[in-house]
Amino acid sequence: MEQSWDDGLIARRADNRAVYDDEAVPDTGQGTAHVPIGSPYAGALRDRLDALRELVGLSATRLDGRTLAEAGRVLDEAAARQRLSSRHTVVAIAGSTGSGKSTLINALAGVPVSETGLRRPTTAAPIACSWSEGAAELLDRLAIPGRLRRRPLAGGAGDEALQGLVLIDLPDHDSAVTAHRAQVDRVLGLVDAVIWVVDPEKYADAVLHERYLRPLAGHAEVTFVVLNQIDRLPGDAAHQVLDDLRRLLDEDGMALGEHGEPGATVLAVSALTGEGMGELRELLGAFVQGRNAAARRISADVDAAAARLRPVYVGDGRPGLDERAQEDFGARLAVAIGATAAGEAAERAWRRNAGRACGTPWLRLWRWYERLRTPAAREPQQPAPVEDELTARQRVEHAVRIVADQAAYGLPAPWAQAVREAAVRGAQGLPEALDELAVKTREPKPGGRPPRPRWWALAVLAQMSMTLLQVFGALWLVGQIVGVLDPGLLPPVLVMLAGIIGGPLVEWACVAGARGPARRYGQEAERRLREAAASCGRAMVLDPVAAELMRYREVREQYATVAGSRLRTG
Repeated sequence: MEQSWDDGLIARRADNRAVYDDEAVPDTGQGTAHVPIGSPYAGALRDRLDALRELVGLSATRLDGRTLAEAGRVLDEAAARQRLSSRHTVVAIAGSTGSGKSTLINALAGVPVSETGLRRPTTAAPIACSWSEGAAELLDRLAIPGRLRRRPLAGGAGDEALQGLVLIDLPDHDSAVTAHRAQVDRVLGLVDAVIWVVDPEKYADAVLHERYLRPLAGHAEVTFVVLNQIDRLPGDAAHQVLDDLRRLLDEDGMALGEHGEPGATVLAVSALTGEGMGELRELLGAFVQGRNAAARRISADVDAAAARLRPVYVGDGRPGLDERAQEDFGARLAVAIGATAAGEAAERAWRRNAGRACGTPWLRLWRWYERLRTPAAREPQQPAPVEDELTARQRVEHAVRIVADQAAYGLPAPWAQAVREAAVRGAQGLPEALDELAVKTREPKPGGRPPRPRWWALAVLAQMSMTLLQVFGALWLVGQIVGVLDPGLLPPVLVMLAGIIGGPLVEWACVAGARGPARRYGQEAERRLREAAASCGRAMVLDPVAAELMRYREVREQYATVAGSRLRTG
């Protein structure tokens, strides 16, 4: 459906050009100045229409066209009505077969406007009766041809109170002719107000209440319910039927305008004898002279559209992601890429490096020989099994599902689905990105080894000293054996033993001293990997989800403006 909703620009242009509703309208002597076509909606109604327009725009990509169709229709009708005469009030007279609609409009007009008789249906097409000039465009909008347009009292000056009134006599809503019912439904969606005419026999008709009155209960302020033909009821029967009619309207959910409260006007008349017609004329005149029926009808339409849209904008609870949920998501991603295992591996690497750096030269020489003998041992890394890769991917997907469900909790179904889809789209490529991130994070710093503390140099110097003691003691002993030095077995042996025992003692002390730094190094590596995983998950999943939640909050605020007090009391 094309959404070309008016924002008042057309009406303002009309005002600026001083275009008048029917410029050729003659002076009726009533002192009524020319009024520009239409007038911008003011106050709360204007804000609600603007909010509804914004709401539809923000929701177009999230909701299907059928859901927004009614809101679009309301905006279209509001714009169309705004461009037309604001000094005319279009009131439809609707009722069932034989209810006396035509007789009622003839009694109000004072002249035969609509045909009456025993043949049914009497009214085959909508007939208009205008109490003043300038309603041509309004009647064009209702598609009422010129031959079915009437004027009361040969000019319409007979009743000043009804100046500006346009009455539309509709076909019977229960007509056997489908086209007649279709015309009733079409016109009822375009008029400013409606007078429902019921008779003592059909006032409780289920079709009337279920198809019309109950769905239009929110339009009570622009609704009149007239019990006609009370002249056929003896004694207090008219009051009893009227009370029963009010009861049925109350069951329909239609508020009644009693004791000064806003709501539907209910009264009993006899169009044939004229009983109650004076009161009806007076109430109708006050209604027309208020010049706000069109705005009240549009406001009721907005209420109805808001009520239909409520399930797709109002959910239970307070949707969103708190800090705990975001931290849990980062923790699950860290588990998926093995942050803990990476930290433990970094700790083992640091301790292994410490052992190599602070070990005895003979042990380091032996390890060098082993590496020469088995070159494959230089790089003990092996590709991860396929099962582990699949497990990591499944863990990532599981983490995404959990955070998406947490973010969507309490949202209306369409927006919950939009949040989940945003999470799934963001998660595409997330396992690969995390794997690449893990490789970069695990790579050692320049130099190929973990950083060495300063005390390692002292440990290396101590090991060199122990080695020198071993060498010195061995040379001393060899010198004694070959006779170069004076014999004395104990001193060189003690020196050699000091070097032999001191080397492993220094290595053991270094290993013990390396535990704390190694643990901190592993924890730092784990922390970096966890932060990197959380940052990657935030950029690819949490940020799109947050954007979707922000959009929902925007439309929720717009909907609150559209719904007004109904959202707070609903």
